[in-house]
Parts: sequence; structure tokens; C-alpha cells
Amino acid sequence: MATITTRAAVAHEAHEDWRITELQLDDPREHEVRIKFAASGLCHSDHHITAGDAPVRFPIVGGHEGAGIVESVGPNVRRVRPGDRVVCSYIPACGACRPCSTGHQNMCVKGLNAGTGMFLDGSYRFHGAGQDYGGFCSLGTFSEYAVVSEWAAVPLPDDIPFELGSLVGCGVPTGWGSAVNAGEVRAGDTVVVFGAGGVGSNAVQGARFAGAKNVIVVDPVEFKREHSRIFGATHAFATAAEAREFVVETTWGQLADKVIITADATTEEMVNAAVLMTGKGGKVVITSVGHLSERAVHVHAGMLISYQRQIRGALFGDCNPLYDIPKLLGLYRSGDLKLDELITRRYTLDQVNDAYRDLVAGRNIRGIITHDH
Repeated sequence: MATITTRAAVAHEAHEDWRITELQLDDPREHEVRIKFAASGLCHSDHHITAGDAPVRFPIVGGHEGAGIVESVGPNVRRVRPGDRVVCSYIPACGACRPCSTGHQNMCVKGLNAGTGMFLDGSYRFHGAGQDYGGFCSLGTFSEYAVVSEWAAVPLPDDIPFELGSLVGCGVPTGWGSAVNAGEVRAGDTVVVFGAGGVGSNAVQGARFAGAKNVIVVDPVEFKREHSRIFGATHAFATAAEAREFVVETTWGQLADKVIITADATTEEMVNAAVLMTGKGGKVVITSVGHLSERAVHVHAGMLISYQRQIRGALFGDCNPLYDIPKLLGLYRSGDLKLDELITRRYTLDQVNDAYRDLVAGRNIRGIITHDH
């Protein structure tokens, strides 16, 4: 093995475009693997970096949804071997820490450096121009190659295309689990989903598969409202006010059982609208992050107490990567989960900024970078 050169999309400062940068990439060390990426999903979370809404260390290689082939491994790697097809979980799952051993792999302690990309020994694997570069979520899938923890590598079956595999590393389980796990959607429920992009579309799928009677989407973009029906939405509205009026009517005033926020950014207005739309004993699940300068959750205590409403956050949809990623792929095989329909457009690495302009303009459910080696 030897240090190699890779091309990557890098954020050098907030409020700047991604720059395609040539970097040096070290060999993998103990419990690390080097991956040759074939595909990377374009998640809104990476846009938060360049928009200045993510507390990260610059410079940083973008991308946290990726699938590819293990090119080489460091010492004592047991989970995968060179040549294996893998999807990267944006939160690693070591299986041994307290969260992992109690069924909460989505909070594995090995994921503590997501915002810096620094490895647990305090070092970095990407280098260039005398600087160390981190990989977002300790991955950096906007690079042709990356070194990642073996705990972030999940085997990808041969029959699953890399493009689809990349999506089950973040967007699919995050949305699906926000409804099924965090939201605990039950048969007959009325569920409202704010935001019908790459994560929200999967919250819709999860809610419908769990048996919700009404799955109501709120999204200002007509394209996304129309596509939400492909994934199981029963109704779609441009504004929260329109959605609430319908919820009141269709539930005879009992309101929604669950409201899930998967919009591009959570705002105070959105949270307040979600609470007012939630009925007795209902739950608001907040999955999307907000602007760094805004404290979005400001609710009078009486609004929670009087109806016993709950507000909770959801990370990775409460999913356990080693269990839920294979399970979701099984649902795809059986026709119960739509993955192909999530991909709106494909881009080269050099088109990453065009891709994010399309995302911000509401033209994509999920864009994909296909790495051309």
C-alpha cells in the first residue's frame, strides 16, 4: 500500500462554493479501510456546510452518503476485506460501546468527530498544501477515495447498485426511521411530514408502510409535492395553514398523531405550526437541523402539558446501521421500499455546485455524484 492522490470537493470557508481539490490520501491505519467510491448522495446536510449552518472545521471534504469498493485495509480489520462492496454509514457502529451495546448504534461514540473528520488518534488522512483536511462525518464521500473507520463500512450485496447503496447510508434510514422508530407511527395514524426531499420522502414511505391512514406532506415546492405521492403521501399542501385546516377537518378536530420535520432547515415558525397540528398524546419529531443563529424550539410549556404532546429529536432515524441497512435493502427487493425513484439527477464530481444549486432550487429529490475513475 502507498499514499495516493485523489480528487475531492472541498469546502474551504463558509459561504463559498465547493472547490475541486487534489489531495494526498494516507494509507489506512488500524481498524481503517480505504474505499474507492463509485457513488455519493447529495444530502442537504452538506449544503449546510457551505451555507454556514454547520459547526465544522475547515477545510473539509464534503459528502457523507457513499458506496464503493474496499481498496485496501489497515491492521486488525475484521468487518470487510479488499474487494468487498460496501455502503458507508455516516455514523459508525463499533458494536461495543455503551450506545451500540444497548441497541442505539446511531449514537456510537466512534462518531464523535463528525464535524472535524479527525480520527480518534488525533490525526487526519487527507492532506494538501501543508494542511490537514477532514472528511465530513469522518467520511468525505465527495472524494474519489477516502480512508474511513471499518466501523463505518457496511457490506453491500452484489445485487444492489452503488447509487442506491449510497442512499441507505443516510437519507433513507434517517427518513424512514423518523417515522417508524422515532415517531412510532401506528396503523390508522394521521401523520404530517414537513419537507418532501430526500429525507422527507422516506419519512413518507415509512409512515405509509407502518400503516398510517393519512400521510400529509407540507412543502412549498410543487415538484416535491407531486413526487411525494409516488412514495405514499395521501395529501400534499404548500403551507402549514392549509395542511392544518385539512387535518382538523379529516380528524374531526383530533389533529395529527405524529408530525415529522424533515425540511431543509427547522425554524421556530415550523416548530410552532407542528405543535399546533399535533393532537392529544401526539409527538413532534425534529430530524432536520436549523440555522446556527436561530433557536427554533420555543414553545409555551402549557402547549405540551395540556395535550401531553412530545417534542423529540431523531438522529439517523433511531436506526441501527448494521441491522437496519440490510433490512431496508430487503424491503427494496420485495418492492416495499422505493429507492430508484428517489434519484432525480446524476452529476459528475466537477458538477457538485450545479447539483447544489438544483437542490436549493427544489429541482431534486436526491441528486447523485457518480465517480468516474
